Amino acid sequence: MRHIIFDLDNTIYPKEIGLFTLVDKRINEYMKAKLYLDHNSIEHLRLKYMYEFGTTLGGLIAHYGIDPDEYLSFVHDIDLKGLLFYNPRLSKLMENIILDKVIFTNGSKDHALRVLDILGIKDYFSEIFDIEFMNYMAKPNPLSYQKVLNTLGAEGKECLIVEDLAVNLMPAKNMGMTTVLIGDDRTTGVDYMIEDIFGIENVLNEIG
Repeated sequence: MRHIIFDLDNTIYPKEIGLFTLVDKRINEYMKAKLYLDHNSIEHLRLKYMYEFGTTLGGLIAHYGIDPDEYLSFVHDIDLKGLLFYNPRLSKLMENIILDKVIFTNGSKDHALRVLDILGIKDYFSEIFDIEFMNYMAKPNPLSYQKVLNTLGAEGKECLIVEDLAVNLMPAKNMGMTTVLIGDDRTTGVDYMIEDIFGIENVLNEIG
């Protein structure tokens, strides 16, 4: 094992913080301003695009030709104060993981850097693979996982991936990666399930 690939939102920090709920609200605001749709239509489209493209952004690009940079800047324009804080325990966890650590997110690189900086763990990651890196082909599109592997110069069997969404782990598993799901979903075929990010230590100890 050479690399550990972390999702960002609801993985590096707990879902209960509610940060991504605020992102969802910003997405709705953006769609209302650009598409002049009512709330029910927006919710329907957002979920439809998430299912078809992996992100709302993918659907908006395909069907409306929206500017992805404008979209990402708008939806991630959130005051993180009061939501995220420096976490010495998390910093120690990252310090203790000797594998190369990277972020693989459907969000923007700027958003990832802000989150990691506040948590105090930015310097532990060698790469941030964001939605622009993927040419806006979001997880779970297998082409984006392959692009990450190619950039790392790694085979799937050399990587462990940590995610909060089981659907985003399936392409990784098919490529030979060791999959770790944060949360409890008994219907999935992932390799490991942990309660939160700190459970990764037990997984790594078990793998050896």
